[in-house]
Amino acid sequence: MYNYFLPDEYVKDIFQIKPEVLKEKGIKGIITDLDNTLVEWDRPEATPAIIDWMKSMKEAGIQVTIVSNNNEMRVKTFCDPIGTPFICDARKPMRKSFKKALTAMGIRKEEAVVIGDQLMTDILGGNRKGLHTILVVPVANSDGFFTKFNRMMERRIMAGLKRKGLIKWEE
Repeated sequence: MYNYFLPDEYVKDIFQIKPEVLKEKGIKGIITDLDNTLVEWDRPEATPAIIDWMKSMKEAGIQVTIVSNNNEMRVKTFCDPIGTPFICDARKPMRKSFKKALTAMGIRKEEAVVIGDQLMTDILGGNRKGLHTILVVPVANSDGFFTKFNRMMERRIMAGLKRKGLIKWEE
């Protein structure tokens, strides 16, 4: 059961994910979370650094689709100015939104990665769909109301992963 919560990779932040490395692995698309993965959960717009990161992916021929459990207004406000496709109200960890993103990008699951800051939604959902998952450290120390419960559960899951010797990184 713990394996569903175990990411394939763990990085400090989104900027450690480089387009040239993804290309070498045959990756053609990124399914990424928004809140506390790309920007703080209460920041409405993309930062210049995020815009540059997305541009570098696009220039490398890697598509990016944001898949968020947040509402349309929140996600649209972030995505429209930077021209990034999105799926809102995704109901992660359900597999449907991941499948929808793959279909929209026209790629197979072997050609995609899922990036997110939560084990309970992003990593669990990506792993259930058989996608390569990358966990990032949340960009903010605070969370929205519903995420606080997930964080409490994640601490318990992480403790279990550590006890079983499945975590191979430092916190």
